[in-house]
Amino acid sequence: MRSAATPTDKLLRVLLLEDSETDAERIASELQRSGMKPLIERVASIGAFTTALQRFAPDVVLSDHSIAEFDSRAALEILRAVRPRAAFIVVTGALTGAQSVAAIRAGAENLILKMSLHHLPASINEALAVRRPLQKLTERQVQGLRLVAEGHRTREIAKRLELSVKTVESHRGEVMKRLEIHDVVGLVRYAIRVGLIATAA
Repeated sequence: MRSAATPTDKLLRVLLLEDSETDAERIASELQRSGMKPLIERVASIGAFTTALQRFAPDVVLSDHSIAEFDSRAALEILRAVRPRAAFIVVTGALTGAQSVAAIRAGAENLILKMSLHHLPASINEALAVRRPLQKLTERQVQGLRLVAEGHRTREIAKRLELSVKTVESHRGEVMKRLEIHDVVGLVRYAIRVGLIATAA
């Protein structure tokens, strides 16, 4: 008997950015076969994607690398602005080495080829596990974490968030406490790890 719940024990809200209905069905079948309980919404346009991030509030986004209107990198930028806590995994038919590196640097958790969908459940579980501490943070604290990780000084963060310097410092201390991270370098590493910021090309 398991002593603690795993990500597969509860309903998983999956936003699928995919223009192929056949591929969407294959992905859904793989998640169900693995024992997950996915609630899936499929979109294939920028507008529908942005709306779904707000309304559907996914735990994870599974995105084809390129669809008619835009690509996974553009989707990542929208995700980071609208729902930064959600995991983002590229699920695609083919990707060059350079494209793979670019996607990871942009903040994707992983890249899964459609011919290897059996790797997807484990990738989702890992992505959810590493992001679980983010659920302890308020929206304002997540914003502050991102700005710290981007290298902004305390006074600049205070100005951007319309807070006092003292409040920003208090937020940063609370973020460190809730994430169990003890220095700014650790905050930066974690922010990169969960895709809150993109790394340099």
